[in-house]
Amino acid sequence: MKHLILVSAVLFSINGWVNENKITEVQIKMSDGISLAADIYWPAGADKKDRYPILLEYLPYRKDESRARNYSLYSYFLEHDYLVVRVDMRGTGNSEGITIPYEYSDIELDDGEEVINWLSQQEWSTGSVGMFGISWGGFNSIQMAMRNPPALKAFVSLMATEYLYQEDVHYMDGIMHTDSWMMGNDLYNVLPGAPDFKMDEEWVKNRFNVKPSVYTYMRQQRDGAFWDRASAKGQYEKIRIPGYHIGGWYDGYRNSLPRMLENVEAPVKAMIGPWDHYFPNIAWPKPQIEWREEAVRWFDQWLKGEDTGILEEPDFLVYVRNYYPPDPTIDRIPGHWRWEDKWPIDRIENHTWYAHMDHGLSNEPSENAIHTMVYKPSMGLEGGGRTMWWGDVTPDQRPMDEFSLVYDSETLDAPLEILGRPIAKLHVSASAARANWVVRISDVAPDGQVTQVAGAAFNGTHRISAREPSDIVPGDEFDLNIDLHFTSWVFPKDHRIRIAISNAQWPMLWPTPMQMTSTLTIGGKNGARIELPVVPPGEEYTPNLKEPSTSPILSGYETLDSGGAGGYAAIYSIQHDPETGGAFGVASSAGATQSPWGIERFEEEIEHRTSDENPAYTSVIGRYKITEELEDRTLDFEQNVEFKSDKENFYLTFHRWVSINGELYKEKVWQEVIPRDFQ
Repeated sequence: MKHLILVSAVLFSINGWVNENKITEVQIKMSDGISLAADIYWPAGADKKDRYPILLEYLPYRKDESRARNYSLYSYFLEHDYLVVRVDMRGTGNSEGITIPYEYSDIELDDGEEVINWLSQQEWSTGSVGMFGISWGGFNSIQMAMRNPPALKAFVSLMATEYLYQEDVHYMDGIMHTDSWMMGNDLYNVLPGAPDFKMDEEWVKNRFNVKPSVYTYMRQQRDGAFWDRASAKGQYEKIRIPGYHIGGWYDGYRNSLPRMLENVEAPVKAMIGPWDHYFPNIAWPKPQIEWREEAVRWFDQWLKGEDTGILEEPDFLVYVRNYYPPDPTIDRIPGHWRWEDKWPIDRIENHTWYAHMDHGLSNEPSENAIHTMVYKPSMGLEGGGRTMWWGDVTPDQRPMDEFSLVYDSETLDAPLEILGRPIAKLHVSASAARANWVVRISDVAPDGQVTQVAGAAFNGTHRISAREPSDIVPGDEFDLNIDLHFTSWVFPKDHRIRIAISNAQWPMLWPTPMQMTSTLTIGGKNGARIELPVVPPGEEYTPNLKEPSTSPILSGYETLDSGGAGGYAAIYSIQHDPETGGAFGVASSAGATQSPWGIERFEEEIEHRTSDENPAYTSVIGRYKITEELEDRTLDFEQNVEFKSDKENFYLTFHRWVSINGELYKEKVWQEVIPRDFQ
C-alpha cells in the first residue's frame, strides 16, 4: 500500500538548509491507517533532489524529547552523506495508535518492515536502508534482519542480544529479575507527544489505560514460544543481512557477540570494549572510541557498494582487560585493543581448575569431600551498586564471599589471560524443591582486595530443561554445567584466582522461597571444577582506532541534571536485621532536561526487601515520577509498582495517576496474582 508523507515546516531556525544539518518531520501511514511520527536528519547543504542511503533508528523513546541526543549522535553519519531517520513506535511519542503491548511484538516488527519499505521508495532515497541502535534499537535491528526485508542491506547492533529469555532483563540466567527500567519504562510510554502533551480521551484509551507490559512477562516464567518469536538463537540461518555487533564488558548483553560470529552465515563483524550500556563515543568506563567510523565503513560497504577494506580485516576487535582494584567509580579500565582473526580462536586452551577439600584451587584433582552451604537469600546486596546484571563494575567481593563456598589458587607465577566463557562443572544437591546456584570468578590481589572477573547463575529446576522445568528432589545429586558470561581478564603474577559458589545473588536475582542447605561434591570424576579459556602469550595485532569526534549541540536542549549512575537507580542504603534475618536496600535516581517547550524532571526510588528466615516474602517497591513543567501548566505523571511474593505466588500491583497543576486528572490501578512457575 502506498504511504502518505507529511513534511513539517523548518523545525529550528538555527538549522539553516545551506550550512547546517536540518531536521524535518514526517508522518508515515501504515497499512491499517495508523501514522507513525518520524524525524529526518539531513546533511548540511543537502538538496532534496539528491538521493541518499537511509539509516533508521526505530524506538519507543519519544523522538522529540531526544532530539539533542539524536542530533549529536547522527551528525557523524550526516557528514558521510547519509540521511538518518528516527521513528517513534506505534502508540509512543507522537505516533498514533495503541501503545505497543510489549517489546519486539509482531506489531512492532510488522510496522518496522513497512517503514523500511517506505523509506526505500522515497524520491530522496537510493533505495538502500541500514538499521542501527543501542539496546532496544539493537535488539530490533537483529530481529528485523531475521525478517530480511528487501531494502534492508546492513545493520549495526550495539549492546543487544539475540537470546531473549536467558539474557534480557526479565529472566536473567532463567531467574526472575527486576530493575528500574523494567518497572518504570511503561510510565514513559504513557506520556503524550511533545510539545502539545494533548491529554484527550483517545490518549486515555490508547496509552494511559493500557495495561503495563510487565504483566505479560510475569506470565512467561519459562523458556518457550513467547521468547522464541524474536530470538535468533537456534535459528541463525534466518539472518541473511550483514551485521556488525558492538558490546561492552560491563553490559549485560555481551554474550551475543561470540555466538553471532560463530553461527551466522551472513557477513559478521564484532567489537567489544570496556563499556557499560552506552554508545562507545560517550561511554563509561573509558577508553572511548569513535565507533561510528567503523559503522560508516560497514554501511558504505553494503549500502553504497564501496570497497572499504573492512571485509579484509579481522572479524573481532577485543579490548583485553588488565587488573584493577575493585572500584565502582573507576573512570578508565586498564588494558589494550587487539584484533582476533575469527571466533572461536584456535589458540585458546581450556585449562581445568579443580576445587579442593581444603578450599584450594589447582590444576590437579582433589581428594573426595562434600562441602555444605547454608542458603543466605540476602547475599549479594553489597555486591553491586546498580544490581542490574552481570557486568556492572562491582565493589570488593569479600562481603559476598563470606557467605559462599570459596576456593583460591596459589599465587600465580606468571600472568594468565582468559578470553571467552568459562564453564563451571558442579555436582550438587539441595534440601528443597527450589534452588539456584551462582558462580563467580574473581581476582584476589596480594593486599586481599577481590575484583569480580565473571559470573553466572543457574535455576536448578531448569537442570533438565528450561522449557519444562521440574522440582528438585531433596537430597538427590545432579550435575550442572554453567556457562559463565563472556569475559576478558589478565590475572597478574602474584595474584590468585578465586571461585565462589553460592545460592543467591539478590536483588539482581529473585530468591527461591524456601530455607535450605545445598551440597557440593569435591574430588572424583564429578568434583567441582571450572574450565578457563586461556590465551597463551603470542604475537598480537593492534588496531588503529580514532578518538571520539566532537559532536554538534542542538540549541534549546540542555541536560540540567544527569541523575548520576548513568541514569540508573543505584543502591545507597543497606540495612540488615540480625534478629529477623531481614535485609533492606534502597536505590534512587533523579534527573532533569530542558527542551524548547519546558523542563522535564524524573525521580525514582526503589526499595528491595527479603528475609533470610523466610525468603518467600520478598518484595520490590518502585516509585516513579515524571514532571513536565510547561509554559501554561505543570503535569505530574506518577506510578508506584509493587512486586511481592510468597511461597506460591507473585503479587503485582501498578498504581498510575496524572495530575494537572497539582489536581488529580486520571488514575488507574492494576492488580494481579501470578503463580510462581519454578521461580
